[in-house]
Amino acid sequence: MTTLTIYADNDPHTVLAHHDTFEPIRDALASIGVEFERWQANQPLSPTATPEEVMAAYQEAIDALKQKYGFVTVDVVSMHPDHPQAEVARGKFLAEHTHSDFETRFFVDGSGAFYIRSGGKVYMTVCTRGDLINLPANTTHWFDMGPKPTFKAIRFFRIADGWVGNFTGDTIAERFPLYEAAA
Repeated sequence: MTTLTIYADNDPHTVLAHHDTFEPIRDALASIGVEFERWQANQPLSPTATPEEVMAAYQEAIDALKQKYGFVTVDVVSMHPDHPQAEVARGKFLAEHTHSDFETRFFVDGSGAFYIRSGGKVYMTVCTRGDLINLPANTTHWFDMGPKPTFKAIRFFRIADGWVGNFTGDTIAERFPLYEAAA
């Protein structure tokens, strides 16, 4: 289930707001400049769908987003509990960072949590199948895929280099509940 839990950025133990339906989540994220949508596949997908099959199932929505934002690179990333880089990847993305480009992800399957720091608050957004989240450039955030990651996501980039993080050095992520506490 998709959820949004909002905390003060200096108090990870007190929940300021919690939402578990689309409209309040979309509206709260829109108030900080983050786009949040729900997508449906144009055709059925099996759990073992290849990246090409995933892209074909969402081609119309992908093309519209590429046109709207000028994305030049689109790919599909899959993580599973036995992935050889799962622990390393989790540690890397758990550090607070920004990007000079959008961070745009569509969850084809599975789930993960984006923590967005804005206006003295942390917006913990657990994204699940069908969720598109689009963080504008320079949005301070971190991502937690959990200790046994299970997700397949379409990633969008305006730069050919793909994912390039600019780490803030702040240890705020260490003080907030991990993904598994919310899932």
